[in-house]
Amino acid sequence: MQKITKEVYLKWYEDMLFWRKFEDKLAAVYIQQKVRGFLHLYNGQEAVLAGALHAMDLSKDKMITAYRNHVQPIGMGVDPKRVMAELFGKVTGTSKGMGGSMHIFSKEFRFYGGHGIVGGQIPLGAGIAFGDKYHGSDAVTLCCFGDGAARQGSLHEAFNLAMLWKLPVVFVCENNGYAMGTSVERTANHTDIWKLGLGYDMPCGPVDGMNPIKVAEAFDEAIQRGRRGDGPTFLELKTYRYRGHSMSDAQHYRTKDEVAEYKKIDPITQVKDVILEKEYATEDDIKIIDKRVKDLVAECEKFADESPYPEKQQLYDMVYEQEDYPFIQHKI
Repeated sequence: MQKITKEVYLKWYEDMLFWRKFEDKLAAVYIQQKVRGFLHLYNGQEAVLAGALHAMDLSKDKMITAYRNHVQPIGMGVDPKRVMAELFGKVTGTSKGMGGSMHIFSKEFRFYGGHGIVGGQIPLGAGIAFGDKYHGSDAVTLCCFGDGAARQGSLHEAFNLAMLWKLPVVFVCENNGYAMGTSVERTANHTDIWKLGLGYDMPCGPVDGMNPIKVAEAFDEAIQRGRRGDGPTFLELKTYRYRGHSMSDAQHYRTKDEVAEYKKIDPITQVKDVILEKEYATEDDIKIIDKRVKDLVAECEKFADESPYPEKQQLYDMVYEQEDYPFIQHKI
């Protein structure tokens, strides 16, 4: 893993702040009904992505996740304007406006979604890793899911085969405490989700998901293990989301005081404090970064607003008929 330098801290601050403000803008335009359907925001969990990206080799490593999936592709290189446009349902979006909030996707930047089925991406992540091993690549796949998805049977099936075949995959539980709205304590008789890996002799452990340094160190070890051919790792990133499960979540299951307590260890604030303490930048430098972030978010909104909606014909362009498909007998 590359050394965590002044430049890394400054990049972390700007990236995480942009992701936060990008999501804040989505919340605002959702209320204006420019974004429709479900909307699941990442506020508070940015250190997980920042640390992971630092440890990854973005020229070959891959990522797959659930429906809280707007900022991950941006971190992997997708133009944020196209992500915003996809959420607006515009033709300039990552899937030409056909995927929307829960289904951001980019083959070019090796981001494989965005999945609406809870836990559905877990065996898919193992499958992507299987493909890399089969073809002799040393790429590693990060397969991310929430604490709610950790209760799905598909997780156990994927864990079993991933260990049996020593697949280059890092299983990542972003434990933000409440799944859709039910606390971890109410879903199982244990609260240490990472221990699920022990039943498969899979290297596993908890990680402070609010600190990008701790995240980067844990991911580096896991990714290197997969790249060597030593198989999968299961990490439980203990993090927290400041907003509800989705925009329609009234959050009756927690108090405002609890949210305020977690904001005291906000990952963006933690990184900013180190930058100022070590004199990597001045307050004026920080204001310049803040302005740059604000301007970029405004550019994304303008691009999405001004982009056209898809033509109706596009509905037919997104399906196909394979005339020589086996087992289908065409009428003569």
